[in-house]
Amino acid sequence: MSRIGNKTITVPENVTVTRNENEVTVKGPKGELTRSFSPVITMTVDGNEISFSRPNDLKENRAMHGTMRANLNNMIVGVTVGFEKVLELIGVGYRAQLQGNKLVMNVGYSHPVEFDIEEGITVEVPANTKVIIKGSNKERVGELAANIRAIRPPEPYKGKGIRYVGEVVRRKEGKTGK
Repeated sequence: MSRIGNKTITVPENVTVTRNENEVTVKGPKGELTRSFSPVITMTVDGNEISFSRPNDLKENRAMHGTMRANLNNMIVGVTVGFEKVLELIGVGYRAQLQGNKLVMNVGYSHPVEFDIEEGITVEVPANTKVIIKGSNKERVGELAANIRAIRPPEPYKGKGIRYVGEVVRRKEGKTGK
């Protein structure tokens, strides 16, 4: 029994959810998101409440039941509140800056690393060692943050690298001399 799939979603007043066969479009104050859903799972709209049901208990249907509900809920949260990931650069000489529509980072390589910022996502650099990624699509915000972090993941000996704010990096003891 999917506990997440059985929960109903309450749609806020300033959000409109439209459905065209398998395509679901959510419009709100922070933008518009469209996603195609599985035709097997039934979506029922009752006023401002949305619920999902599955036809049987096959493994694929059970998995899609909770996934579809979570995806639609993330779309609604994204167009009302939005999502945000904060990264910090730790290391001597590590810094980031915005140049137009590009994020340029110096993270210990012989060349600066550049990232093109896609439309629908905003990147802020309040300090040269802090990068804030905001957007209405949770998937794209998380993917961009993970791609930036993958440039120089935190290493366990000195702790240098790009990490999420609040991420705990287990430190290792280095070699000990005799």
